[in-house]
Amino acid sequence: MKYKKIKRLIDIVLSLIGLTILSPILLIVAIAIKLESKGPVIFQQERLGLDGKAFKIYKFRSMCEGAEKSGVYETKGDARVTKVGKFIRKTSIDEFPQFVNIIKGDMSIVGPRPTLTYHPWPIEEYTEFQKKRFNVRPGVTGWAQVNGRKEVPWNKRLEYDVEYVENLSFGFDLVIFFKTIIKVLAMRDNVNVGETAAKKATDKDQNSEVAATIEERRNN
Repeated sequence: MKYKKIKRLIDIVLSLIGLTILSPILLIVAIAIKLESKGPVIFQQERLGLDGKAFKIYKFRSMCEGAEKSGVYETKGDARVTKVGKFIRKTSIDEFPQFVNIIKGDMSIVGPRPTLTYHPWPIEEYTEFQKKRFNVRPGVTGWAQVNGRKEVPWNKRLEYDVEYVENLSFGFDLVIFFKTIIKVLAMRDNVNVGETAAKKATDKDQNSEVAATIEERRNN
């Protein structure tokens, strides 16, 4: 698809511009993180990317060192989150280092959010339908994120991801990009509300649900 090549070029250009313009903010945040708590400024974690291959995602560290050992989900008032961490999570500044991931080719600005290698489940346990989400580079933001983000159950998030992949276009990316800006400014849907990976669906269930959603949108 021609757009995939154009999309990659847009990603690189916008990421370079973003890093240049935001460099003063990035420096201030890095210093604040280092002064408040021990540990690295940048948090690195293995995620599943294009074709299901693992890569290390970069984020500003927003929790105390080793916090991920206590569980995946952050809850309201989570003691593991630092004071600086609360601010950068609320404003989504913690995601800015992913511009480097984009330049490296690990990610895109828009695409399915990269999942952990073990959560919501290992790559071997994704259905064939769900694996379609790995046909494109993961994104800093995506269709699932602007449709509820962390409050959406994983089965539904993966359906949104596949819907994005099957309808990939410049126009679709623009819609997601501007919806993301609105959500970030409103500081909404930034906290996990509980276990959202409890139930898995079959390929048949998900194909039926997605088809019904598409048909409903056509009729509206």
